[in-house]
Amino acid sequence: MSIRVQNLTKEYNRQRAVDQISLTVQPGEIVGFLGPNGAGKSTTMKIATGYLSPTDGTVEVNGFDVRTHPMDVRRSVGYLPEHNPLYLDLYVREYLQFAGSLHGMRGSDLSRRIVEIIERVGLEREQHKRIGQLSKGYRQRVGLAQALLHNPPVLILDEPTTGLDPNQLAEIRQVIRNAGRDKTVLFSTHIMQEVEAICDRVIIINRGKIVVDQPLNQLRSASAGESLVVVAEFESDLVNPALLDSLPGVERVEPMEQGQYRITASSKTDLRGAIFRLAADQNLTLVGLRQQENSLEGIFKELTK
Repeated sequence: MSIRVQNLTKEYNRQRAVDQISLTVQPGEIVGFLGPNGAGKSTTMKIATGYLSPTDGTVEVNGFDVRTHPMDVRRSVGYLPEHNPLYLDLYVREYLQFAGSLHGMRGSDLSRRIVEIIERVGLEREQHKRIGQLSKGYRQRVGLAQALLHNPPVLILDEPTTGLDPNQLAEIRQVIRNAGRDKTVLFSTHIMQEVEAICDRVIIINRGKIVVDQPLNQLRSASAGESLVVVAEFESDLVNPALLDSLPGVERVEPMEQGQYRITASSKTDLRGAIFRLAADQNLTLVGLRQQENSLEGIFKELTK
């Protein structure tokens, strides 16, 4: 396996940022690593790259222990950190030549690889500019290019799509998907659509502990069996929203936009008929009624609240 984490703990003074977590990521897997701010995602990734030392536990990357073989780990990993550190005075090609030289790449082989990577991440038009002249989205592309440059077997990407516009998002998603065909990819994001578009498996961490580690389809199926969500839209806000709470099987009612209510019920209760009858009995104008799919965002909120 390409990434193996066993009973990993990281403490800062008396604060435990990562609390005895274990996970594995196999070759060819693209795994989304999710969690709220401060949950321990970036700390775990930094330990896996050799940037931080663990307090306890073991981490192996590509068969190398981060404590005993840190340089072998760094050779095996392409890393894009959350705060993308770049030399803003260097030109794009100049920076990639520098990054390649750190991995022992030289001469025509390095030049060919730079051309290939620039094309892959869509930097053709920007390659002769100083990095400081680039937009945030293009700087992210430069960071991704350096992570891919030495063709590592493992990619660790911390929020790789930050600052990208919708067109750039689609392009970089495809780059990550293509990389996942022959590499191990672990990446974090706060964009749930990213995970749904790219990942087959999700790991969610909260307060330093892993709360779920499942294939995405299994996670959705398991959560779908626990509750059913209906969004009801009325012509205006209800004078007495408690009417919705009184329906059989209702567990929670949440006001949304004007006149809209998100209603959660037990899994065996289909509320749509009852809401329709309630509207008719109370002379309420019901303008919309739909059952909501169990989204990854909803699952995330439920697991990390």
